[in-house]
Amino acid sequence: MASGTPTTSHGTKNGSATGWMMFAAVLMVLGGALTLLQGIAAIAEDDVFVATDDYIFRFNLTGWGWVHLILGIVILLAGVALFSGAVWARVVGVALVGLGLIANFLWLPYHPFWSIVLIAIDVFVIWALCTAPRSARR
Repeated sequence: MASGTPTTSHGTKNGSATGWMMFAAVLMVLGGALTLLQGIAAIAEDDVFVATDDYIFRFNLTGWGWVHLILGIVILLAGVALFSGAVWARVVGVALVGLGLIANFLWLPYHPFWSIVLIAIDVFVIWALCTAPRSARR
């Protein structure tokens, strides 16, 4: 390209690929923190959430709280590791965010709006981690 910025084999600029990776890392840290807080809320006060009785994936709300708490901590730590740009962090990030996406889908009856927001964040993070070229590492 005439701008002098090196490009990858996919034709994208390294700076923009690194930017999407860093944005995905920030969203992973944010999504992990929100999932962690969601877990704390479910553990601390069972009466904060209203559950439907006819939901097929019904668990004890405290159990869901522990699932979200542990998943939130692990996603947050993986997001911090993603700032290094390592390929292993991308692979782990996709796997963990995929688990978070499934957990938030199953959490829909308890808190629909919050689950949809986190599902959207998770989908974007998976897209950003899967489409960034390998040379986006620092």
